[in-house]
Amino acid sequence: MKRWNWREGQRSRRRHGGHRHEWYRGNRHRSTQDEQWYGHDEAGPSFRASQRSYEDPSSSNSSSSSSSSASSSKTTSAAPELPGFYFDPEKNRYFRLLPGHNNCNPLTKEQLQEKEREKQRSKMLTEDDKPRKKAPRAGLNTALLLQKRHLGLVPGNSYCRLVHEVKVSGMRRHRLEVQSTDNSNPNTDNFRLIVGDSACERVFTVNDVSHGGCKYGIMNFSGCSQGSLSVEMCDNLYFTNRKVNSICWASVSHPDSHVLLCLVGMADTPGCVSLLPASLFSNSNPDQPGMLCSFKISTAWSCAWCLNPQADKTFSTGLSRRVIVKDAETGRTQTYSVGSDVLAQQFALRAPVLFNGCRSGEIFSIDLRQRSRRDHRASRFHQESAITSVRILQDENYLLAADMLGQIKLWDVRVTKPVQWYKGHHNEHAYLPIHVNEPEGLLLAVGQDCYTRLWSLKDGHLLRTIPSPHPAAKDLIPSVVFSSQLGGRRGLPGLLMAVKHDVYYFPYNTDYQEGGQQQADY
Repeated sequence: MKRWNWREGQRSRRRHGGHRHEWYRGNRHRSTQDEQWYGHDEAGPSFRASQRSYEDPSSSNSSSSSSSSASSSKTTSAAPELPGFYFDPEKNRYFRLLPGHNNCNPLTKEQLQEKEREKQRSKMLTEDDKPRKKAPRAGLNTALLLQKRHLGLVPGNSYCRLVHEVKVSGMRRHRLEVQSTDNSNPNTDNFRLIVGDSACERVFTVNDVSHGGCKYGIMNFSGCSQGSLSVEMCDNLYFTNRKVNSICWASVSHPDSHVLLCLVGMADTPGCVSLLPASLFSNSNPDQPGMLCSFKISTAWSCAWCLNPQADKTFSTGLSRRVIVKDAETGRTQTYSVGSDVLAQQFALRAPVLFNGCRSGEIFSIDLRQRSRRDHRASRFHQESAITSVRILQDENYLLAADMLGQIKLWDVRVTKPVQWYKGHHNEHAYLPIHVNEPEGLLLAVGQDCYTRLWSLKDGHLLRTIPSPHPAAKDLIPSVVFSSQLGGRRGLPGLLMAVKHDVYYFPYNTDYQEGGQQQADY
């Protein structure tokens, strides 16, 4: 039997267009069973099926030639969707879709969707590598902004914000060579999390290891005014094999002196919360590692460190239906009962107030100055799904929250109402953080689809979508850090991305040179 070809069917239909409606009227009393309309060939439906999908019984013979030509060009540009079949534009034919997810099935809907997503990612990577990129807003470029600035049409604060938007749209990807303290053992373990310190001179890393569990390390960055960046990785193999739920930097003896980790239990070993000195991951002072603490707090989902002097050296952990606030020096503990698992936490800076995000979608605050714990929730508001991240702005009347429906909202805590939405984020069930950089007026988030998106913090406009350099996978979601001075005081604004076992740098400087080359190898 000759396999049906969709484009040939279109040409045949146009050749015999004058007899189409007579054929239909002569056969309208036929049975409408699927066997007469569809062929039994596995490649796809027969030519009669295409006629049935294209014909309209109510159409009149007096239709104009212009409308027929328009409809003909429309149908030839995109194949119609047929239930149970997939049209391959490369092979120009339909294929039958089979149910199931087994390996014996060569063609499933999930495989086709994955193939289409990978095709879209490759296309976006090609466009992202071009020197000239699409402007984040219509008609927005550096020359036009400068002209409007000289004419007094753009205020100073708006000018700085829009310049940052133009710079972000022009960032290009460069792969960094990570120098390890053990040069004979290059990094082959996939990155799971990276978290930068307050100065972004160091980034704490968690890597998945092949035999299970994780290993920890610190990447030390050094930058210069030209934007070049060098990276050195320091590992400590004595602290490994424990998966991590949450990480934050802690200031115990000096700013960012320790790292606070929520560790997952393994076998007979219960989970705990540990304070690791950052000096453990440095060769400069190995004899004085600093205070090393481990607290028996199991099943901790989140953690936060308080920088307010009224609650000095205090940290919090979010557990199942509980919040624990503990003094790291004295061990004094306060426990607050809640109605859901606490998945996200952050302390305010001006007051000892802890904001919490729950699995139920509730967001509430706890004022540590209140003695009574019966009504400890000072403010309460809700989103539609489990909260994955909360971030407090410099104006602490505003809070950003992201949930597992992919919604990111800016809340006014005083009136407990959202005042801004940031659309485009993709999340279904993953524990994904959001990142805020107020000096540049940017909001960043990595979605479950492995795309990194940047929004304008002021108006919620999506400025840029950066595809992952590696094919998307559930265990290969990129982890990012954005800083105004990446690499320290002499550094420039830029984005750091860790995915699989590679580290990529997206600098503001378009003339970035690496190892004497204008562009890094992709």
